[in-house]
Amino acid sequence: MDMNQYLEIFIEESQEHLQNLNQSLLGLETNPKDLKILNEIFRVAHTLKGMAGTMGFSGVTGLTHQMENVLDAIRNGKIDVNTEIVDVLFECLDYLDNSINSIASTGKEGSQKADAIIASLNNIQNNKPVAATTAKEQKAEAKEDHIKFNQYDENVIRKALQQGMNVFKIRVILAKDCMLKSARSFIVFQTVERYGEIFKSIPKVEDIEDEKFDNEFTIAIVTKEPDSLIKKELESISEVVEIRIDQIEVEVEAAAPEEAMQEIRGGSAASVAAVEEKEGNEETQNKKGKAGKTVRVDIDRLDNLMNLVSELIIIKTRMEGAGGESRSQDMTEAVEYLERITTNLHDAVMKVRMVPIERVFNRFPRMVRDLSKDLGKDILLNMSGEETELDRTVIDEIGDPLIHLIRNAIDHGIEEKDVRIANNKSSTGTVYLRAYQDGNSVVIEVEDDGHGINTEKILKKAVERGLISPSAANELDEKKAIELLFKPGFSTAEKVSDLSGRGVGLDVVKTKIESLNGIVEVESIRGKGSKFIIRLPLTLAIIQALLVTIGEEKYAIPLNVIRDITTINGATIRNIHGQEVVLNRSNVLPIVRLDKMLDVENSQSADSEELTAVVVKKGEKHAAFIVDTLIGQQEIVIKTLGKFLSGIKYIAGATILGDGQVALIVDTNSLI
Repeated sequence: MDMNQYLEIFIEESQEHLQNLNQSLLGLETNPKDLKILNEIFRVAHTLKGMAGTMGFSGVTGLTHQMENVLDAIRNGKIDVNTEIVDVLFECLDYLDNSINSIASTGKEGSQKADAIIASLNNIQNNKPVAATTAKEQKAEAKEDHIKFNQYDENVIRKALQQGMNVFKIRVILAKDCMLKSARSFIVFQTVERYGEIFKSIPKVEDIEDEKFDNEFTIAIVTKEPDSLIKKELESISEVVEIRIDQIEVEVEAAAPEEAMQEIRGGSAASVAAVEEKEGNEETQNKKGKAGKTVRVDIDRLDNLMNLVSELIIIKTRMEGAGGESRSQDMTEAVEYLERITTNLHDAVMKVRMVPIERVFNRFPRMVRDLSKDLGKDILLNMSGEETELDRTVIDEIGDPLIHLIRNAIDHGIEEKDVRIANNKSSTGTVYLRAYQDGNSVVIEVEDDGHGINTEKILKKAVERGLISPSAANELDEKKAIELLFKPGFSTAEKVSDLSGRGVGLDVVKTKIESLNGIVEVESIRGKGSKFIIRLPLTLAIIQALLVTIGEEKYAIPLNVIRDITTINGATIRNIHGQEVVLNRSNVLPIVRLDKMLDVENSQSADSEELTAVVVKKGEKHAAFIVDTLIGQQEIVIKTLGKFLSGIKYIAGATILGDGQVALIVDTNSLI
């Protein structure tokens, strides 16, 4: 019997069960005595065991069988739930997640072994210490120089490899009689950072700084340089006796859980293509391609879509049959009716594309749990608005920025327990994750009740790094100072940790949000906390736009970024520090001459004629875009430029107009 025909169903249902298992385990940790949650976990394990057994995946079957034994013992009161047991159950979840992801990518479970986890489950059943197995395993791992990457590290590695960069594991061995190990390690880190970005360290950087290690440590880096150059530089450092550099490849065979979810249920074209390159088998590629394009849709929405398509066929027949004297009137009525149907059809299709943001939010409770344990902080994640819907293309891209913001809130924003208690705060910090619709936009807020943003510290760091002069720093207000956080490479961390301190994060967040035609704003109150506000368009597929002409060309400006349209006398324009500005509504507006920026010939005079200006906003910033003429408002379908034209400045895409002409869509964020 050919089981391949059921593979997609198995993957789809397994992912749903694992998501359910993740939420149930978090609930069990909070309420260890809740029999309802325990029964739900048992049900999921039992269902997965049956499904995997039917499909012939022995690794998943064996582990879920052992999970059942432990869960049954807990249900019968033989074992009490504690943090250690929940940790082992989470290890089971990670193993199952990686196995399902590997099956989705290759059709096989992968090479990972569950022996250590099964040994831990057996220890739980026999009332033996769980740590007995894991401690031995950690010792063996350290001896073998093995870095265990979590899902976020794997995400970094995959993206670096996709961009053609090198990812190396560097083992540094110092002389046994080395007196200042931390100082020598600092020189190693400093040398490596000249050639790449360190994203992982074993042991942790804090332990290395405190000399809590023997005479060796291992780091993982992303770089464009060859390993020979880095090795040569490191070997020149005194008291470094050996350098071992290995290319990291094996560790990223299995996709990170959230990335695999995207690949299985409608991931980006780039992620699907990356998976397909790994497989030479044509049949497997076809399966992956189908899995990557799948999205579950409510049956009522599909019925509505089918009815509207039927109506279109009817009206098409009517238009074909219209003739004779009544042709004009019949045709007019038919076109009006056709317009109504297509409008309804558009709305129906848009609803099919919309996905609840819950799909992204669901990954964060587990992440917050793990981070709070790593940092020794008590963190509560408060989520709301999970039912808010966004276009699937936006959903696929918004995960990474939110991961950065939540990690920053936990690491930078929320204080240590003793500091919070000293400031009359609860020892438990709270991170709020909210989503809600506001007009044609969706707003996502990441807020924490920490110490807020220290603008003096930001300005001091900015001056030290040469980003601004001391005099300019004195003139910046609080909002302008906070904007410095989004500069590439900027960090206020006093020391580098596995979570932060290398200045990578907020610049990535801003770049990603702006690529989605969104904006990010920051609010902060010292001692009370900070809030990052992301505002995104509901969809990236169909938008309302203002069509304008510049010279002989037609361009589209998204309507949601336009404040108003005005006329400017060229004689009133002034030049200040090389920037043209004009006074408008008692405010100074920068002038953006689209003809010059887009390299289009324009007949308008800059000095005397009345210039047509479209005032565009980006957060609280505004600018006047000079255009030749206005055509009018129109609903447009956004088409990407394709990989041959990707990276063109100031252009966000293109659209095809009713007369068949192509109009380019202006990327206003890059021009302000």
